[in-house]
Amino acid sequence: MDIRKEYELWLEKATEDPDLKPELEQIKDKPEEINDRFYRELEFGTAGLRGVIGAGTNRMNVYTVKKATQGLAEYILSSGLEKKVAIGYDSRIKSTYFAQCAAEVLAANGIKVHIYKELMPTPMLSWAVRYLKCGAGIVVTASHNPAKYNGYKVYGADGCQMTSEAADAVLAKINNIDTFSGIKSADFNSAVESGMINYIGDDVIDAYIAKVREQSLHTDVVAKSGLKVVYSPLNGTGNKPVRRILSEIGVKDVVVVPEQENPDGNFPTCPFPNPEIREALAVGLKLCEKEKPDLMLATDPDCDRVGIAVPDGDGYELFTGNETGALLLEYVCRERLALGRMPKNPVAVKTIVTSDITKAIAKKYGVELREVLTGFKYIGEQVGLLEAAGEEERYIFGFEESYGYLAGGYVRDKDAVVASMLICEMAAFYRSKGISMIEARARLYDEYGVYLNKVENFGFEGEAGMTKMSEIMAGLRNTKLDNIGGLKVLATTDYKASERVEADGTKSEVKLPKSNVITYNLENDASIIIRPSGTEPKIKVYYTTKAPARDIAVEIQKELSVEFTKILGI
Repeated sequence: MDIRKEYELWLEKATEDPDLKPELEQIKDKPEEINDRFYRELEFGTAGLRGVIGAGTNRMNVYTVKKATQGLAEYILSSGLEKKVAIGYDSRIKSTYFAQCAAEVLAANGIKVHIYKELMPTPMLSWAVRYLKCGAGIVVTASHNPAKYNGYKVYGADGCQMTSEAADAVLAKINNIDTFSGIKSADFNSAVESGMINYIGDDVIDAYIAKVREQSLHTDVVAKSGLKVVYSPLNGTGNKPVRRILSEIGVKDVVVVPEQENPDGNFPTCPFPNPEIREALAVGLKLCEKEKPDLMLATDPDCDRVGIAVPDGDGYELFTGNETGALLLEYVCRERLALGRMPKNPVAVKTIVTSDITKAIAKKYGVELREVLTGFKYIGEQVGLLEAAGEEERYIFGFEESYGYLAGGYVRDKDAVVASMLICEMAAFYRSKGISMIEARARLYDEYGVYLNKVENFGFEGEAGMTKMSEIMAGLRNTKLDNIGGLKVLATTDYKASERVEADGTKSEVKLPKSNVITYNLENDASIIIRPSGTEPKIKVYYTTKAPARDIAVEIQKELSVEFTKILGI
């Protein structure tokens, strides 16, 4: 690609969105800025598109969205799928606009569109695809990324994120489309009048809420418990559905963080609207000091992930995704058995980077635990396999360490609405027995041991950053590590090569899809996993340490981190 030529072409023809041309004119004498916007096309994969909003082939804008949608339309038309697509969107900058642009392209290609009337959580898009029997789905979101990002995720007819094979087929279509002359587009209002674009009705939403409620185990104790909750939707999509489900199960004392209640893609009080980090919950935690709730909930902007904080002495402690997920798994297993609602041969699912405490819990309750690659689509895939075998009821729970949880197979993605309901129900259940969430966690670790899981992120922006990440992963593959932080490496697994190598050199095949992930299994049940993020320009390193006490596990993790960071050369 001739970058300067491409820039000049956009400067001339990128007129559909009035925000683009001024941006392009401002960088005409800034070659580095031009290069960053045009050195590549925004990558389309199983997670769709995600990038900084702005002008250029490497940005999220009306042209990259329409081009991707034209490719998707051509794929649907050539594949025999139902010529119907559901569309959802969140509160991010230009989300509504991008969603409508996608609808216009699909309608112009003869594909009927079902679009939500207002912003909705991502799992409700997965639900709509299945409920309305669509051939595909689109949700415009960048999940928990900073405000400058937006994204475009594509779902298959099964309600799961698009498979790699389907994504490759769509990409092949996209690559043959001219950005400025190869895209069909209809007028949105005219397409609504003709029936090619339809608004999703309240019946679809009500049916979703009913399915969420079906996953409840102890709503009988919730209303009587007196549970008080502070909730933040982090200026995103969770406000209405989360408050609705909590009200329906009997949680009446819900105080919403006012600064983060209404949709706002600028996220003024949380630059990183990620419930994993304390900064995003800071405003809510300050409100907790006044309101003294039993629990604080925070859902990310597209409401597929939820974080919690619980009272601990004079303050509030944030639980990790692994801790919350392990507590939920234990609660679901124990109470299903107690209520006689445990299916025969139950199945739970976790990702490879999720805490191994799940293995001990599953073993205790006789649950088959399936382990999959990072990404909730792989958990959804397992639900789909059970459904195909006529055994969907066997699936009881799945989660990943990054605060994504799902009970029940009604959707095929993580769902912070059902997770919020179950977390509140669990907290109310324990409260009714005089047990705090801190005490519940302590009991969990007393029984299974202290599993400490920590994630470290290293950012790599731009073209140079992409190259650096590739070099780091290649360097690890070319280096045999026998010892890290004083712990012996028992085995190294390269998921890209589909190979596990033991310390003695014995090799075995890994029967999971290829992925750019490397795992080091260490002695004393410790491990290190490294992978480039699939949605952000960063490398993620996951540390697991196990010890009789938390402070010991923390010290072991610190030693591992110091040495492994040196090995990475970061």
